[in-house]
Amino acid sequence: MTIYIKELKQSAKSWLIWTLSIGFMMLICVMMFPEMESQMDSVTDVFANMGGFTAAFGMDRLSFGELMGFYGIECGNIMGIGGGFFAALAGISVLANEEKERTAEFLLTHPVSRDSVLFQKLMSVFTQIILMNAAVVGISLLSAVIIGEEYKMTEFVLLHAAYLMMQIEIGCICFGISAFIRRGSIGIGLGLALALYFMNIICNISDKAESLKYITPYAYAEASNIISEAEIDMKLMWVGIAISVLAVIIGFMKYLKKDISA
Repeated sequence: MTIYIKELKQSAKSWLIWTLSIGFMMLICVMMFPEMESQMDSVTDVFANMGGFTAAFGMDRLSFGELMGFYGIECGNIMGIGGGFFAALAGISVLANEEKERTAEFLLTHPVSRDSVLFQKLMSVFTQIILMNAAVVGISLLSAVIIGEEYKMTEFVLLHAAYLMMQIEIGCICFGISAFIRRGSIGIGLGLALALYFMNIICNISDKAESLKYITPYAYAEASNIISEAEIDMKLMWVGIAISVLAVIIGFMKYLKKDISA
């Protein structure tokens, strides 16, 4: 597991910055709730009558005046965008960086098979995502204690489980893409995550784009659906799991046959 540990050490600084940034924004968001609670009912009424904008973010099904509704809308976007970007960056750079930094030839001359290298790198991506989510969940729970409020735990757990799976799917897709590129591209990873995010917004606005829900992982991590129905759309999640597995398999197949440049 030498490569796995090496990857975690190399990514420790990036992981810490992203985790602290997302965690801090979540903390501030939750801490703002008591100050805004008295005004939230009127805000909910305003947002509920904004047509497409309301539907885009699911604000017609959640109440800003309740902590869980406020958390799903405000903090949900932080986890969706921030967590998605982090997962994309972790996945897109894990293979391509070896060629970008010209360390691939040195690495692959060691007595370790390519499939072992790939497996350990993939596990490092999963570990970063899981640890980031664990830290953010801890910060969110602590924030609620500080302000003297309580989450609806079933919805809270389901919401964060969906975020975790969503980020893992994005990480897997970017891992697969990383096997095809020779120089790490942050832009590809961020662009993909952003495109998937906006696909979900389009789905929420237009019924004609409903088929996009089977492409974007943000569809099953939709806070308004999970909180209002207290369940995850498992059909969409299973599609996401299938896409994740397929992306990893394609990445393995490509990298095992790839002519690595020095």
